[in-house]
Amino acid sequence: MRILAIDPGFERLGIAVIEKKGAVEEVLHSECFRTSAKEKFERRLFIIGEKVRTIIEKWGPRALSIERLYIETNQKTAMRVAEARGVCVYEAGRAGLPIYEFTPLQVKVAVSGYGKADKRQMMAMVRKLVKIPATSDSDDELDAIAIGLTCFATVKFPS
Repeated sequence: MRILAIDPGFERLGIAVIEKKGAVEEVLHSECFRTSAKEKFERRLFIIGEKVRTIIEKWGPRALSIERLYIETNQKTAMRVAEARGVCVYEAGRAGLPIYEFTPLQVKVAVSGYGKADKRQMMAMVRKLVKIPATSDSDDELDAIAIGLTCFATVKFPS
């Protein structure tokens, strides 16, 4: 089973393609995709959609695993992240992928076993659970991998 995992954002989008064969998960692709603040917001959404579509076409995932948003103190930022997230969900739906959403708490529990794990603990656990390149050090990229691992840990996929 191969899934696309996304940590949504409009400035930085964590993206991972993870495959599970038997009991082993493998990261096939991961990155922190950035859009330029010099671009209009509408253009940034379009660029995000094109990137997600390209990843789906290239890697052929069978599902999308994405973080469910939680309310931040900055509502303008939260709204923009929600719009970027909507573009990702749209592209997955367009490709016919089932969509699995996880809260930050669910991701922390699934990956670290502790709902109050901090960023450092989460990143250490992700690196213990799957092999990732040493150059993969973006929080957003590693968050996407954690979201994908959560999907595999909690969803029963058909064999």
